[in-house]
Amino acid sequence: MKPFTLPLPANYRLHDVLAFHSRDAESVAEEVSPERLRKGMLIAGVPVVLEIVPDHAAAPTSASCTVHADGKLSKAAQEQVREAALSILGLRIDPEPFIAFAASDKMFGPLTRAQPGLRIVQSATVFEALTWAIIGQQINLSFAIALRRTFILQAGRQHSSGLWCYPAAADAARLQIDDLTSRKFSRAKAETLLRLAGLVAGGELPLELSPSNSIEQVSAALLAVKGIGPWTVNYGLLRGYGYADCSLHGDVAIRAALQHLLGEETKPDMPRTEKILAQYSPHRTMAAAHLWASLHPRNSE
Repeated sequence: MKPFTLPLPANYRLHDVLAFHSRDAESVAEEVSPERLRKGMLIAGVPVVLEIVPDHAAAPTSASCTVHADGKLSKAAQEQVREAALSILGLRIDPEPFIAFAASDKMFGPLTRAQPGLRIVQSATVFEALTWAIIGQQINLSFAIALRRTFILQAGRQHSSGLWCYPAAADAARLQIDDLTSRKFSRAKAETLLRLAGLVAGGELPLELSPSNSIEQVSAALLAVKGIGPWTVNYGLLRGYGYADCSLHGDVAIRAALQHLLGEETKPDMPRTEKILAQYSPHRTMAAAHLWASLHPRNSE
């Protein structure tokens, strides 16, 4: 596959992208530096490392993408790689409509002005986003990252370069429950993870959007899977599809951010949080992004 270049918008926050993809200090499936990002993934069963190099670390205007594949990629697979690059770089949701929508809003107007260019960075594939959502349920971030690393090393495949590729559903479905529970996964988490992998690998739960498989249909199918609830579905839609109207009212950090912004002594409960966020539909994903960012503000670069 030939290298390709993606243009980057003004005020592009490269730091956010690098921070998201460098959460694992051991870097088994990602290698991140200020100069480049390398991501291992399985595309149509082929181990692939996507290498992304921004033209300038401080204020990039484009990113060069080089694909190192351990096998031939079909045209459809090449398109999947391009889609993955868009997700990895956070280029799916345009933040400008929400900025305009919230310009005069007392709460989000100041937030958008304080964090110009803020975007939603995504996982490389929908399956990666969904499995990460399951792995990260109700545990702290450092433990979730450790479990994710275990999952990659158990179910993923190694690229010829040495970098590991995040598992595809078919690879994950080959695991046994004990493979995960013996490595600190709870039984419930392991069962949900493998249940999802089996359904996706067997074709019973298609994740690719099409005229006959809308985002609403995917959401309903995911909610029907034992162990998957609304938070997991919405987080998966956000990180996997770049869906613009996800309601993260069940997210503890979202509720903590609202508590701070509202100046209240306790976090708003989930029904109230859902009602607050509903005011920002169809831009609730970007609302969530700004609430998360408000907990760790930084100067724009």
